[in-house]
Amino acid sequence: MEERIVAGSRVEDEQTFELSLRPKFLKEYIGQQQVKDNLAIAVAATRSRGEAMDHVLLYGPPGLGKTTLATVIANELGVGLRLTSGPVIQIKGDLTAILTNLQEHDVLFIDEIHRLQPQIEEILYPAMEDFKLDLIIGQGPSARSVTLPLPKFTLIGATTRAGMITPPLRSRFGIVHRLDFYSDQDLKVILKRSADILQIHIDDSGAEEIARRSRGTPRVANRLLRRVRDFAQVKADGVISRAVANDCLAMLAIDNHGFEEMDKKLLLTIIEKFGGGPVGINTIAAAISEEVEAIEDIYEPFLIQKGFLNRTPRGRMATRLAYEHLGCPMVPGPMNLF
Repeated sequence: MEERIVAGSRVEDEQTFELSLRPKFLKEYIGQQQVKDNLAIAVAATRSRGEAMDHVLLYGPPGLGKTTLATVIANELGVGLRLTSGPVIQIKGDLTAILTNLQEHDVLFIDEIHRLQPQIEEILYPAMEDFKLDLIIGQGPSARSVTLPLPKFTLIGATTRAGMITPPLRSRFGIVHRLDFYSDQDLKVILKRSADILQIHIDDSGAEEIARRSRGTPRVANRLLRRVRDFAQVKADGVISRAVANDCLAMLAIDNHGFEEMDKKLLLTIIEKFGGGPVGINTIAAAISEEVEAIEDIYEPFLIQKGFLNRTPRGRMATRLAYEHLGCPMVPGPMNLF
């Protein structure tokens, strides 16, 4: 799939850029106030008792700061942080090596934890509950079971698809939080902070315009800030104003709602080819030449959150907002109810 400028997933060349902008402590973390308040209490209680914090599960769309929040938790606890991801752990030995190298009270962060293989996941159960590893050494009649003690640690799992996490694994997390899309006001504050770090000149109106088109996602906001910065340096006096942001984002084909061409194509396909729906996800994927997983993970969450798409048991339906935004006439049918 071609990389999209408004995609919440990370682009490879953004890692260094993102690290320079990530907050290090809860007081610097903007937005997600309820999650922050709950974590602040858990961190303070954990530090006062001198124990390992309960295991934490963070879920929500990509780009909302799950990895950043794991780093913040480790910094607040004053402990080490080990980063890995579900697809990277392929054999039991990989996870065993990671767990046995942890120090007391360390934080282990597993991104895309829903993609752990079942046999790998089973190793985590006793490790999370009893802080021990049950290993089988040898084969056949000579095989024997060995139990290795582990240091008390905190596992932080992150996922964009909480429904794919198995119930036994989910039940072992003591703290579960969903990260929601950010408000335009929170994104404006994030953009102003990022601009200060990067020494970019941006006024309030410019920050508001970029925030409004960032799809409620800090990663998208910071990515757009970089693009608008380049535009301002070449086409303007280096200062990002509303007019400069408008001109740049228009050139990038990002409209007032943060829609790119593929978002419009998806909605127009439902409206023009299938009468507004309901239509199955596999049919939509075939019609726009896109993967089903990409539609479900990348396009749909934002469109549903903003009320442009409705997911029903019979299929996807375009809402009244979608017709109005795309300038399409409403047709008689059940979609008029929305």
